[in-house]
Amino acid sequence: MSVVVFYIHIFAFCFCHCSGFEVQILKKSILNKNIYSPGYLFLVIFLVALLSSCNPTKYVPAGETLLIRNHISVNDQGVKEADLVPYIRQKPNKKIFGVRFYLGLYNLSNLKKEKWPHTWLRNIGEEPVVYDSAATEKSREQVKSYIASRGFFDGKVSDSVRTEKRKSEVFYDVKLKPPYTIRNLSFDIADTSIRALFYFDSVNCLIERGKSYDVDILQAERRRFERFIRNNGYYAFSADYISFLVDSTMGNHQVNIVYTVRNFMKADQYNRISYVPHSKYHIRNVYLYPEFIPKDLIEEGDTYLKSMDTTNYQGYYFVSGKGRQPVKYDLILQSLYIIPGSGYNITNVEQTQSHLMTLKVYRLVNIYFKEAGDSGDPGSGELSLDCHIQLTPLSQQSFNIELEGTNSSGNLGGAMNLIYQHKNLFRGAEQFNMKLKGAFEAVTQKNVDFRSSREFGFETSLRLPKFFLPFVKKEGIIRNFNPSTNILGALNYQDVQLYTRKMANATFGYNWVAHKYQTDIVNPVQLNFIKLDRIDPEFLASIETSSYLASSYKSVLILGGGYSFIFNNQKIQKKNDFWFLRVNAETSGNVLSLASRVAGAARKEGSYNIFGLSFAQYIRADLDIRYNINLNDVSSAVYRGFVGIGIPYGNSAAIPFEKQYFSGGANGIRAWQVRSLGPGSYYDPRIYEPSNTRKLINQTADIKIEANAEYRFKLFWILEGATFMDAGNIWTIKKDDSRPGSVFRFDKFLDDIAVGTGVGFRFDFKFVIGRIDLGLKLRDPSIQSGSKWIFLNNNYPGQLVTYVLGIGYTF
Repeated sequence: MSVVVFYIHIFAFCFCHCSGFEVQILKKSILNKNIYSPGYLFLVIFLVALLSSCNPTKYVPAGETLLIRNHISVNDQGVKEADLVPYIRQKPNKKIFGVRFYLGLYNLSNLKKEKWPHTWLRNIGEEPVVYDSAATEKSREQVKSYIASRGFFDGKVSDSVRTEKRKSEVFYDVKLKPPYTIRNLSFDIADTSIRALFYFDSVNCLIERGKSYDVDILQAERRRFERFIRNNGYYAFSADYISFLVDSTMGNHQVNIVYTVRNFMKADQYNRISYVPHSKYHIRNVYLYPEFIPKDLIEEGDTYLKSMDTTNYQGYYFVSGKGRQPVKYDLILQSLYIIPGSGYNITNVEQTQSHLMTLKVYRLVNIYFKEAGDSGDPGSGELSLDCHIQLTPLSQQSFNIELEGTNSSGNLGGAMNLIYQHKNLFRGAEQFNMKLKGAFEAVTQKNVDFRSSREFGFETSLRLPKFFLPFVKKEGIIRNFNPSTNILGALNYQDVQLYTRKMANATFGYNWVAHKYQTDIVNPVQLNFIKLDRIDPEFLASIETSSYLASSYKSVLILGGGYSFIFNNQKIQKKNDFWFLRVNAETSGNVLSLASRVAGAARKEGSYNIFGLSFAQYIRADLDIRYNINLNDVSSAVYRGFVGIGIPYGNSAAIPFEKQYFSGGANGIRAWQVRSLGPGSYYDPRIYEPSNTRKLINQTADIKIEANAEYRFKLFWILEGATFMDAGNIWTIKKDDSRPGSVFRFDKFLDDIAVGTGVGFRFDFKFVIGRIDLGLKLRDPSIQSGSKWIFLNNNYPGQLVTYVLGIGYTF
């Protein structure tokens, strides 16, 4: 009933807002209901701003009009509407859900008042975009210039404006004729050495005869050839020496292009200009400053540099303070691609900087070159460069205390972590981390007869910037793949009223960057030891009715390995559409199974045992794929798909509990509490019948399929909004008599899909993002009678709405 009343209030508010009495009705709406919850207030603020756009011309000056839309019409000649949008100078106010939300915030203010909240609303809002005919004319000229750059020299661009009720729409009509093509391409390269390199590399030239004329292609060729020449030792060469002469007078929609590369421009002591051949450069000396402090250089000047000692080590000069050597010289040298005596190469410079930064011991890496004193003059032959590499170190050690708030299925708790980090443990950029953690969680759900859980743990990790591999030449691997070796270990103790257990794990593995966007992780050794010390007898009796659950809650040894492939083409500094792909695969128990069979070990209770523990034997793989689309400056759409499967065999009746899949919660189907969904169409009366005393709601299984879509948009200040749709479920591979409907079947798994939707708010504090999501169930596969679509079922026994708290974005 309260939901109905709430929507009646919103309807009344909308009607009266458009009538000019929105504030009075809003006050009555809130006061009459006494609804002051944060979620309600957030919704009210959001809806007020949306409804304020009922009168978007509120602050448009008299005699002016509001620009509401730009229309672009272009006949298809290889140019799309999206190509022309960036050249439109004046754009309408931004929209969310088709409504000018930011304009609505601005209109909520009173322009005659300077006090809060009026100035605040104007700051976070967006003033109306008043139609400007001069901007339209400029846009038309820019569009015409762009299509000409694409070879449409005969293209026509016209504009018109339609105005109604103080609102204007601008129409741009672009008429294109067939583009000009390249008839002939000739070359005028003055420097014979540069000319020889060009003809050697001509197969890679981006300009082709017969192709459409395109300025973007010409610019890309300038950048490509500049880089090629600089990679061949020409340090002083730049794209400024490259130009193109275009002749479009021969008719037939064709052009001739002359590809020109000028000689080096040299000025003498009297400032007289002459042109000489370009000079090649080789590296004479490399000077490294392994503990360079820019602040000290600024304050002390030359005195700072003179106070340092210079050491020649393997042909490189290390310039550092007396008696100090923060990082081993060998480690620095293995990251260098700039070699004394070699030719200048811009790619080697970039790779050197990248590899030095990935050591994660330097805050700043600055590489610059100076012409050697005896180098000679440009045009006189090969010249010499001295390379200077300034390395500014990070603080090597840190100690932090972290306090965390936790929320699992509505159970609130807290955690404290004591973290120690050393970024250069053995002076070889070894990253050492150690964490002590303690957590407490109080169970707030009704009818649950355990009240708290505690967890204590110790974690440590060591990252080594090298490969520990026998019989493998490592230098080439280090230079090409930037690898690291990782060693991790952890001990944890969990005390829940239903059980107590200890967990220990150790991992040894490697990761490397195989491609600009690709990372590979191989863990040949993954060891987990889980010892169940105590289990509640009543809970044990309840799970022993299911062989699946009984196999999940027991002591186990896991020894195996895994591989992960990660692709991510996101560019941090740019708002681009990007893909994220992660593939995981792992297996366990095969080596131990083989050893047990070879040794002739006897089975105990149907399985082999090592050190008195049964070991797990399974294979597990999953795929996580995401696509992020930036719609505009304030909104984006994100799509995610996940498929995972774990198959027990041999020594195991079920995969270990820690490796099983679950759904629901802050990072799953958000309309369900964590671990309360599924498996399959299984109906768990403990969830729907509060009269039953619940021991533990913890549904897990072997297969997981999930799909998510989320529309994200900025609101104001640190607040962001989101709407989402989630679908998916989990299933078992083998039939589980205690959970009917849980097994995966190809002919019915679509009928087992749960669907939820909802809204959420994100709080961007820069250093962390807090998240509140309100999920609404749409389809529940566990419904026993009637439609599984809840809005078509009048007798749904469960809870419709679930809220979840989280840290960071969902995916």
